[in-house]
Amino acid sequence: MATGQTDAPAGGDPGLVGAGTAARPATGPKGASGGARPPGRRGPDWVQLVARGGVLVALLLVIVAFGIARPDSFLTTNNLNAILQQAAAPAILAIGLTVPLALGEFDLSIGAMVGLGGASALALITLHGVAWPVAVLLALGIGLLVGLVNGVFIAYLGASSFVQTLAMGVILLGVEYLFTNQQTLFSGVPQGYKDLGQSDAILGVNIQIWLALLVAVLMYLFLEQTETGRRIYAVGGNPDAARFAGVSVKRLRVLGFVIVAVAAVITGILLTAQGGSSQPNAGVPYLLPAYAAAFLGSATFRPGTFNVPGTVVAVLFLGVITTGLQMLQIETAWINIIQGVVLIAAMLISRLERKHR
Repeated sequence: MATGQTDAPAGGDPGLVGAGTAARPATGPKGASGGARPPGRRGPDWVQLVARGGVLVALLLVIVAFGIARPDSFLTTNNLNAILQQAAAPAILAIGLTVPLALGEFDLSIGAMVGLGGASALALITLHGVAWPVAVLLALGIGLLVGLVNGVFIAYLGASSFVQTLAMGVILLGVEYLFTNQQTLFSGVPQGYKDLGQSDAILGVNIQIWLALLVAVLMYLFLEQTETGRRIYAVGGNPDAARFAGVSVKRLRVLGFVIVAVAAVITGILLTAQGGSSQPNAGVPYLLPAYAAAFLGSATFRPGTFNVPGTVVAVLFLGVITTGLQMLQIETAWINIIQGVVLIAAMLISRLERKHR
């Protein structure tokens, strides 16, 4: 048990486990590590530099590299706006995923939830004549319900998060097909819904970029500045110690799955608003990039700890790579391979500083 977890004063708040940095996870989901460094075991300076700022440096390097390769098209304001716009909705998904990962849990249903979130909203609008604001609220309600089901089965009934969310993803895909009859929905989408993807909605910046920024700030404040956020990190670090200290581990796990499910629905809605249509099974391709961003983010700023700033930088890094490779006319297959390699590298880098503790 970390020092911050054992020194809670009698009569104080037993639910707040390790309010300082010691409350950060000692072991995240199968490999991410954090916590205070034992005395006298400092790793080399270059290790700490790479672990804390390597991804940010890599982002700058790939920007320079693609800028040299395509100076007339890559280093332009329009391309920058395009990268940010394409990264906005996936960033919301990755930020939401940061919460269950910080709790030490996985959610493999988020890809299907993205597809169902957007498809259900469009189906309600185009097939059933529901007003688009009501359709959006109903889609968010579906996400809330799915998150509650996942959380209850995992936290209270002891289901494996891997198996439960994998099965839930299959169920959600079937529900999406029932909503849409496996059709591509594009006719009758109201302008108000499409406006959620406007390119110059506020101060010339796409509204999705502003929404992603808002979600990032709110989630950062939630995880870093609130008692609940510190408890989430405590549960991810040592759930047994957190439970003995009075933290409601089960409720926090349910909360984590609700947050990521709602984030997935928001992502799906923004993607369908941006394209003005919904295709069957459109959310699954967003599963791997979300995990790649979250794990890569855990190797940034606070190595071994899933954190929002790191996730945001990682999303931008992946977005720049994808856009740059597309400009170089690299095949989609190779882009997917590179994303997989980045995920593997992220998990290895997240262990880099732990090996030198």
